[in-house]
This record gives sequence, structure tokens and C-alpha cells, in this order.
Amino acid sequence: MTATPTPTPTPEPAGTARSEEQEKDRTDERLVHRSLLSRLLGRPELGAVVGAVAVFVFFSFAAESFLRASSLSTVLYASSTIGIMAVPVALLMIGGEFDLSTGVMVTSSSLISSMFSYQMTANVWVGVGVSLLLTLGIGFFNGYLLVRTKLPSFIITLGTFLMLTGLNLGLTKLISGTVSTKGIGDMEGFTSAQALFASELSVGSVQIQITVVWWLALVAVATWILLRTRAGNWIFAVGGGQDTARAVGVPVARTKICLYLGVALGAWISGQHLLFNYDVVQSGEGVGNELIYIAAAVIGGCLLTGGYGSAVGAAVGALIFGMTSKGIVYAQWEPDWFKFFLGAMLLIATLLNAYIRKRAEANR
Repeated sequence: MTATPTPTPTPEPAGTARSEEQEKDRTDERLVHRSLLSRLLGRPELGAVVGAVAVFVFFSFAAESFLRASSLSTVLYASSTIGIMAVPVALLMIGGEFDLSTGVMVTSSSLISSMFSYQMTANVWVGVGVSLLLTLGIGFFNGYLLVRTKLPSFIITLGTFLMLTGLNLGLTKLISGTVSTKGIGDMEGFTSAQALFASELSVGSVQIQITVVWWLALVAVATWILLRTRAGNWIFAVGGGQDTARAVGVPVARTKICLYLGVALGAWISGQHLLFNYDVVQSGEGVGNELIYIAAAVIGGCLLTGGYGSAVGAAVGALIFGMTSKGIVYAQWEPDWFKFFLGAMLLIATLLNAYIRKRAEANR
């Protein structure tokens, strides 16, 4: 009698449903507990936090007055003036774009408020409102031109940077006759506007500038957007690859324009603080600050290629800048060393962030 051969099992075709056991194993993999170290390595701001601790410890020993309450208040103020812009710039970089016009846009915002209020003899709040509309218009111009022309954001915002630099100087000279605005401290509405944009809060015996509150509020809102909303998913998707994002239904054009509007809003807040803190604005200010905002975001963990980063990291990057700029003063060093330290920190933070990211991917 000839034995009947046992039929060979037919392999499951690709794309067919998995068995219940396979699905259970797959689900179990998703529920595997990740260690605290693995979760920390997955955070983009880890490198910036390590750097901030190192800078704080260093200046605590290098400058005797660094740990005084008044000194720390000054450090927070310096950090907040950078952080208000670094946070929206970080969101823009996560979305895969740059804005080189941010530094002079801050000055443009303050000039518009001051000159409109002075020339029209209007309530200061009218100038503030006009400044908000025009500053948002600049942001919309950058974003709309980007999505319509497909040109690199570097080229578009470089053009905006040059135009605003010329307009700030040219129009201020034409209207005021000098390179600075006229004082508006005695005009109606100045006191209330100053309370919102340039006042101080008493925390015990320490005076904290209102810009610190604006800074922390922006960090909280930006973090909520990135981690808790659909818009945050869109930002990461657009930065990771806009063609792929568009293919799955992400409104790429709208997302990019909104990111530029966010940068413009940050520039408006910073510009109003500049005006109401000093009353008079120099039209040539702001040039070069755009690089500081970008550097703070990069130190905070944002990738130049987009799709990765956090608002908290950008805030920590701004804090590092504030501690360094004031720490050098308290240590009584030559201020010329400031740019050297910033460049060194930028390189070290970038290398550290790249190393941490590789370790995080390897531990997944």
C-alpha cells in the first residue's frame, strides 16, 4: 500500500490577516514597558537640558554674583526676550522651514506702533492694533509666497529681511527725520499698554519682567499644539516630508502659512515690549537676532531638516543663551567672548542632540 503524502501547508500570502495569536503578540509588543532612560533619550530637549545644567553649574562657580536672586531675575529676562521668538521659530523649523526676517520684523512691529500713534495723534492702543495687523501681514506674505512659488524659505525670507531693513531705516528717516522714533510716553493708553508688555511682577523680594510670563505662556500653548492637537500632527508631518503629508490629506499650504503667522505673532509681542520698555525705538535694531533665535531652537533639539523638535527645547535653548550672556558679565570677562561661547555651544549641542537621537532610535 502506498502511503499518502502529507500535504505541504501553503504559505500565507502577503497582506492577509494575521492569526489571533500573531495579533496578540503584536499587541503585546506595543505594551512593552519602556525604561525611564529610553523615554528620556527619546525627548528632543534632553541635550539642551544637559547643556543648561552644565552652563548653570559653570557660572555658579565662575561668577560669585550669578546665584543672587536679582541676577537670576536678570538671566530670566534676557532668556525671555529670546525665548518669545525662539518658540514660534522652533515650530516653524519643525515644519521644515526657516525665517531670516524675524530679527528686523520685531523692530518693524515696534516702529509701526510708535510712528502710527505719534503721527496720527491716536491712542497708543490704535497703533498697537495696526502693528498687529501689519506684522501678521508680513508673516502671511512670507508663508503665501512660499507655498505659491515653491522657492526655498531661505531665499524668500532673506528677501523680506533686506526689504524690512531698508523700510525700517528709510521710512523712519522720512517720517521722523532721524533714525529713531519720537517718544510717546505721554500719550493716552501708554501706561496700560506698558503694563501688558513691559511691566514687572513682584515675586517675594524679586522683580520679574512680564516678558517671562509671555514666554512661559507661549511655551505652554506651543507644547499643547504640538502634542495634543491635530495641527501638531500636521506640523510634524509637513516637516518630515510634505509630499507624503499631502498624500495622506494634510493641508500643507495652510499649515505652513499658519506657522509663519505664529512667527509674526511672536515678533509683534517682542516688538511691543521693545517699544513700551524703552519708549524710543532705534530703526537699525534687530539685525542678526534671527540667527540667535534659530540657534536657540537648534540647541533645543530642532533638526535643520524638520520633523523633529519641541517648544520646551527651544525655551531651554533660550535659557542657555540668557545664562551665557549674563554669566559672562557677572564673571567680569570681556563681552567679546560671548559670540565664541554661543558658537561653541551650538556645535556641541548639535553633536549631542545627534548622538542622543541615534541612541534613542537604537533603543526602540
